Amino acid sequence: MQVLPFLPLLPHRPCLCRTQLSSALLKATALELVVLAGHVLLYPTGIAGERRPAPCPAEAPTGTAPAEASALRTEGGEQPPVVLLHGFIDNRSVFLLLRRSLARHGRRHLESLNYSPLTCDIRSAAELLGRHVEEICARTGHHEVDIVGHSLGGLIARYYVQRLGGDQRVRTLVTLGTPHGGTAVAPLASAHPIVRQMRTDSAPIEELRRPAPGCRTRFVSFWSELDQVIVPAEAACIDHPDLDALNVRVSGIGHLALPVHPTVATAVRQALESREAMTGTAGTAGTARATGPAGTTGTAGTEGTAGTEGSAGAA
Repeated sequence: MQVLPFLPLLPHRPCLCRTQLSSALLKATALELVVLAGHVLLYPTGIAGERRPAPCPAEAPTGTAPAEASALRTEGGEQPPVVLLHGFIDNRSVFLLLRRSLARHGRRHLESLNYSPLTCDIRSAAELLGRHVEEICARTGHHEVDIVGHSLGGLIARYYVQRLGGDQRVRTLVTLGTPHGGTAVAPLASAHPIVRQMRTDSAPIEELRRPAPGCRTRFVSFWSELDQVIVPAEAACIDHPDLDALNVRVSGIGHLALPVHPTVATAVRQALESREAMTGTAGTAGTARATGPAGTTGTAGTEGTAGTEGSAGAA
């Protein structure tokens, strides 16, 4: 399915003067510094892998096949597990606030995967993710999972889904500031092999541009026009004719704030809760209307409103 177009977040104006853009960038940069300071403090808490809960799959009628049992649980109101996958030189602590938000709204199975900062290949990390997903499905009795990936984590998850058959396991993949089209990274940062694989002309990015007929996973990609890590910012959008994808533009925040901002958390939760169309925009500096895959419209803004036919408060 062709990726549908989306509208600018801010209300239509003849032009935005440079002072307004500079002011927005200044505020976003200040927020990035605050988020970075907080994350540095929390980072040690996420170094160790989380404890795996004991197996407790929901009961299903005797003789029910695993896929049928999973369907029964979903129809009964139990959502599939959510796997949280962090970005480059990071760990699971980046999802502390998002995880709490999802848990408060009924998500029972929330798990994070830490991969080593020494990981040098997106393909190897995607294989590790695949083994992790299989273990979760075996332990919980679910046939599918949802994944939320920040930055490089989203790229690893997409490679698993699109190139390693992960679409059989992943219902919805939400990415936050992920370089789907590659990014022009700083020369010093490109010394790391996996950073070089995030370049526009890298082999893994080229592999993701190949045809993917019949891919079953639904993709929702959040991107920000003030993201200073993804260059150009639009490279965080998914543009592939075979994928069921929606790009959601976020206004007023940068790369580090995407996994921690409450308005984004609300929109992420919506994307996971519904297989239907969601709003095509999410913002912190204004509101706008946008058209989603099913032609529905909605808003997302500073007041925490988000939805296709109504609103939901910020997490």
